[in-house]
Amino acid sequence: MASSTLITPTATNPKPLPPIRSKVSSPATSATVPGCASNATSSAYPQPRRREFLSLAAGMAVLSPALLLSPAVPPAAATSDEEYVKESEVVINKVRNTISLDKNDPNVADAVADLRETSNSWVAKYRREKALLGRASFRDIYSALNAVSGHYISFGPTTPIPSKRRARILEEVDTAEKALQRGR
Repeated sequence: MASSTLITPTATNPKPLPPIRSKVSSPATSATVPGCASNATSSAYPQPRRREFLSLAAGMAVLSPALLLSPAVPPAAATSDEEYVKESEVVINKVRNTISLDKNDPNVADAVADLRETSNSWVAKYRREKALLGRASFRDIYSALNAVSGHYISFGPTTPIPSKRRARILEEVDTAEKALQRGR
């Protein structure tokens, strides 16, 4: 059921498009090389040569040595060690407060939502920091956050954390806090 407004091809054999030609035609790029199988295509589509590339690269090095010597700009991330320590302490306190809430407390769902938001932003900010990945404090906080968020995702925000899991989380948080105080 075709509509009269549809555009349909009327010719059975469409006309081929003309080949795209380079606007630059220098003798160095359009010369034929004896014994080369691609001489026919190299004249229609000239390929840049290694010599031209190297001369361009050398010109860039002469014109802008400051670009080559300057260090790479790091991605936007944590600004300082003090900021990491402060935000980690905030996360640790929120984990302790959220775990200690009673399941009948009316604020438990809000506290869990706030903890998830805080932990997600903390992990997103510090997970890519290579300087922090080896720290004991980062490892322990990350593990505790993983356990807490995994529990609340699986069982819901009002389900209390089992005593063994709670003891392990609190132990990891205590260890992380001690490591933060020692600068680790």
